[in-house]
Amino acid sequence: MVDNRYATALVIGSVLSLLASVYLSVAVGTQHWYQYRSPPPSNDANNGSELQQLKEDFRKEDADDILYGRALINLNGSLGLWWRCILVPTRSETQREHLHMVSECKAFTLPQQFETKYRNVTGSIEEEEEDYLRTVLWRCRFIFPLVSLSLVFLAALVGVCACLCRSLTPTLFVGLLHLLAGLCSLATVCCFLAGQDLLHKVLDPPGDVHLSLGWSLYLALISSPLQMMAAALFTWAARSHRKNYTRMTAYRVA
Repeated sequence: MVDNRYATALVIGSVLSLLASVYLSVAVGTQHWYQYRSPPPSNDANNGSELQQLKEDFRKEDADDILYGRALINLNGSLGLWWRCILVPTRSETQREHLHMVSECKAFTLPQQFETKYRNVTGSIEEEEEDYLRTVLWRCRFIFPLVSLSLVFLAALVGVCACLCRSLTPTLFVGLLHLLAGLCSLATVCCFLAGQDLLHKVLDPPGDVHLSLGWSLYLALISSPLQMMAAALFTWAARSHRKNYTRMTAYRVA
């Protein structure tokens, strides 16, 4: 028999866990983690050819993060864990004299998530210096959210088994899994921001380019405390119920 207090804690914890999973899933699937707002380009011919080259570098399948990073900075780009986007002008079919800005996105392939990062792009692999820290941060920001969602899924399976067994003892393990998931979500945001900071030291964005955090990053950041609050509720319910059960058993024996 489960006390109403523990049942309420379990329900609230489950709702928080569900919200955190939804927020983190949306954050992983969207590209608004980091945004660049650059001034409008001039009409200079050299500048036009340079922007065209940036677009071609952005569209390359094997483009290094330094190459497409320059395009993101100069073409109002936005970056996510799986997507990178820029704004490109296009002419309307009804009003061909007017240009409209549309978003062009490219998805990161799985090999790109594990590729090695370099401090510069020289065109020769032998002359390029590997950036170990940025490589590790890039891979961690891809792995940690997947680990977090996997831990929540495992916690849900353990919770279902606990309900079938009519026992709150496995709920303590559920709380531990949610705590680890919250730490992984927080680590994802930290790795992403640290990696971007190191990349900006290489690219050195112009002063007139506005850098800002996107709403996708805030969703991932919110999911971390939600998972930790769910972990606290599950742990409290399991420990408190166990203590009360022990006291009740001792009272009946006495």
